[in-house]
Amino acid sequence: MLRDAKVDLVIARAEKDSSVIAELIEHLSSDIRSIRFNAALVLGELGEKATESIPHLITCLDDDDWSICREAARSLGKLGKAAVDAIPRISKLLADDEVSIRKAAAISLGKIGMATDEAISHLIAALKDKNEEIRTEVTKTLGMMGPSAHVAIPELIERLKDTGWTVRTAAAQSIERIGKGAKEAIPTLIKTLGDRDWRVRYRSINTLVQIGVTAIPALLEVVSHKNFVVRKGAIEALGDMSVTDKRIIDIIASSLTDGVEGVRGKAVDALRNIGKAAISNLIASYKTANGEMKILIISAIGGIGVDAQEAIPRLIEIMKEGKTTQRAEAARSLGRIGVPEETVIISLAEALTDKKDIVRREAALSLGKLGSDTSIAVSALIDALSDKQPEVRWRAAEALGRVGLSDSKVPSALEELFHDKEDYVAEAAREAHELITEE
Repeated sequence: MLRDAKVDLVIARAEKDSSVIAELIEHLSSDIRSIRFNAALVLGELGEKATESIPHLITCLDDDDWSICREAARSLGKLGKAAVDAIPRISKLLADDEVSIRKAAAISLGKIGMATDEAISHLIAALKDKNEEIRTEVTKTLGMMGPSAHVAIPELIERLKDTGWTVRTAAAQSIERIGKGAKEAIPTLIKTLGDRDWRVRYRSINTLVQIGVTAIPALLEVVSHKNFVVRKGAIEALGDMSVTDKRIIDIIASSLTDGVEGVRGKAVDALRNIGKAAISNLIASYKTANGEMKILIISAIGGIGVDAQEAIPRLIEIMKEGKTTQRAEAARSLGRIGVPEETVIISLAEALTDKKDIVRREAALSLGKLGSDTSIAVSALIDALSDKQPEVRWRAAEALGRVGLSDSKVPSALEELFHDKEDYVAEAAREAHELITEE
């Protein structure tokens, strides 16, 4: 079966009958190339069940046929930590002339996962391989070895300047995984915030976030960098760190007036991630923001949730005085904050009579989210069931299903919509009616 490459059948037999493994080991020395190759492949697929084959697979690393050497290396990697004795020989394969063997060696060392001095030294040397794919795999493997590979940090920092984006990305990720000694990588990671490839920038930002407070001074230095891409990356990293220092929050907030829209957007996102400590900055910046930024700021406040309670009075003002999109976003944010204060309920109920249907719709949605069964909320939602816009009727019906339990007028009001010309409105009314009457 090995000669005919019926590998799946051999694997199935070996899993049921352990004696087959001994036969496979014998076949590793067969004169027929295809049998040796398939025997090595099957032993790897069997994993831990085939640990007794490790010495024999190591011998296969010296096979005259390069493809068998490669397959043996792959299989040893699949056997994991049990194959620790294979590390010296596999490490030397990182310098083999055959590219696929070098790749298999790099990947297998990562799967074995033992950061021996010999493995690390050979991997560091292989970081300068002329093949980008090999450099990428070697870089990934060093990261998989974790803190034990800390001596490789300086070389990984150099890989952040590699010509291949896959290598630069892997280097940033591996520095993050190794952790220990990553402080010295901060200056280079800061430089990669302006990398031409977004994937490298993404990994560098993540690594800086993982390094944490130690990286903050360097990030603050580039918040005003001439390259807007660097400014965006620095602000994103600071936001993901959820800093609470008022000075730092003020610096981030100053970017809300940046000349580049993308930077302003990142500043809003960062302040939202920071949360409660940034509420006052968001409220203060609203007045001078342009139309689009106003929407982003309102949305960010809503995204903070219940911790944004201090912004409720300002949102109520916006819902009454702002432009259409601002009023609608304010109504939505009040629902996301989720505090059913009387002033909030009254304001949302009043918004159900707004001249713009988008505002009325969002007000109905938020009343439903708040779950308040006050008479003013229920009465306003019943009136909204007669709205000329179907989306408003739809959301009002849904909301009543959540808040109308205590009002005897709600079931009959919903029944009026059972034959609405819009099917989705009629369906929402029936579901809401069912929820109330079941109670």
